[in-house]
Amino acid sequence: MNREDSSSQDGVLYSQLSHFYERVFDRVLGPRIRWTIRSLNIPPGARVLELGVGTGLSLEAYPDTAQVTAIDLSADMLEQAEEKVQQSGWRHITLQQMDALDLDLPDAAFDYVMAFHVASVVPDPDQFMREAVRVLKPDGITVIINHFRSENRLLAPVVDLLNPLTRRIGWRTDLRYADLVEKHPLNVQDRFKTSRPSLFTVVVAEKVSGDSDRRLRAEGSAKRSCSIRPWKSIRQACGESDDRRAKQDPASRRTSRIGRRA
Repeated sequence: MNREDSSSQDGVLYSQLSHFYERVFDRVLGPRIRWTIRSLNIPPGARVLELGVGTGLSLEAYPDTAQVTAIDLSADMLEQAEEKVQQSGWRHITLQQMDALDLDLPDAAFDYVMAFHVASVVPDPDQFMREAVRVLKPDGITVIINHFRSENRLLAPVVDLLNPLTRRIGWRTDLRYADLVEKHPLNVQDRFKTSRPSLFTVVVAEKVSGDSDRRLRAEGSAKRSCSIRPWKSIRQACGESDDRRAKQDPASRRTSRIGRRA
């Protein structure tokens, strides 16, 4: 099956699941998504792209001073998102039907690119990330929320057994963090879970290019691939925190760091 056929089948699948998605996943995924967006403190005038917006679980969290473009492959899901936009009078949000693997958007056009629970459902995650990085401005921020294959040697093979089953409903369990993130010119600023038992990881990364990208690659990926514990940022996990910061509340510590660009 080629990528185009796979994308079409994904679109049909998620059209069929659109109403179920709204009722169930808003409760499960919505709070984490909206908290993450608000924690960014997106500055006025920022151009934001959300990939795979679905039924619009995230939309209420974007500040009305930003310019938000949200895309999805499923027309049925976009119809529900459009209802939210119209009912709320959100003039700062534009919805478009588009394939995230082949974005009809110019290079370096956005300050933020969001991908919430999307990378595990697209047929080609690497191409998905290439497109996300392409349309992101240098020094722009990409924010990913996703399930990644466990780094626990005992747990990972067990979860892998579920992959053939979850693939039938369009979701993979074997996507590796390193394969999605570390192959691309991104400097990870934060990587954390919003609760200890969460299956999902939040990744905040800055696009780098030219000399910055070469320097990061020359230094190696040790800083970006170190073991991350729940409630710990990448800097803490890599031993770069100080005692004063360690005493702060974990949620406020993340918020202050992520929002420092605003």
